[in-house]
Amino acid sequence: MIVNGTALQPDPTGVLHWAEARLIAVADLHLGKGKAFARHGSLLPPHDTNATIRRLAEAITRLEPECVVCLGDSFHDREAVSGLDQASLAALEDLARGRDWIWIAGNHDPAPPAMLSGRAMEAFTNGGLTFRHEPSCAMVAGEVSGHLHPSAVIAPKGTRIRRRCFASDGRRVILPAFGAYAGGLDVHERAFSGLFPAGFDVWLVGGREMRRIRGNRLVRPAWIES
Repeated sequence: MIVNGTALQPDPTGVLHWAEARLIAVADLHLGKGKAFARHGSLLPPHDTNATIRRLAEAITRLEPECVVCLGDSFHDREAVSGLDQASLAALEDLARGRDWIWIAGNHDPAPPAMLSGRAMEAFTNGGLTFRHEPSCAMVAGEVSGHLHPSAVIAPKGTRIRRRCFASDGRRVILPAFGAYAGGLDVHERAFSGLFPAGFDVWLVGGREMRRIRGNRLVRPAWIES
């Protein structure tokens, strides 16, 4: 994947790897979502936070970044940090140790936690790339964002498969949500309208290899108007 002249590698885990800069970006961890749902009466197994941190740790161990950029909504709500157990807090601290760790503010976590290591920022610029939570309406070359939780459907041999995905047109890239309970929004939904005026490609996550798929080859769900 080339974004604004910069070579980036979508990783099967859902993180974006910028090898030259020794940097990875990850979007929408939504740590604490299971417990947040439980507080509101929807009882989900409260294991999503540990699962998400474990997957992130595996990616960091393998890719060995010097900088980690979390693109906002790292925590599901304002109470999520206080609800993290000591093991989860310690695991996050271990991941951040010795690295430049950047917490981008999101709509769920506008004030990233002061108790955890790392820098809190509204946006972060490095070279030709700008990392922020929500994609801007204006066409900003080199924008790397999350927020929309992109997903896509393909139909190989007539079997429909839906997966979270990276979406890019070469000028901007929107990352999939990384959190175990974060879910996905189909790239044909109205929220993506106008973000890729000349078309886009996707890279589906969850397999062993990343494969570029043209946007016009994706299946448009029946409930979404053309």
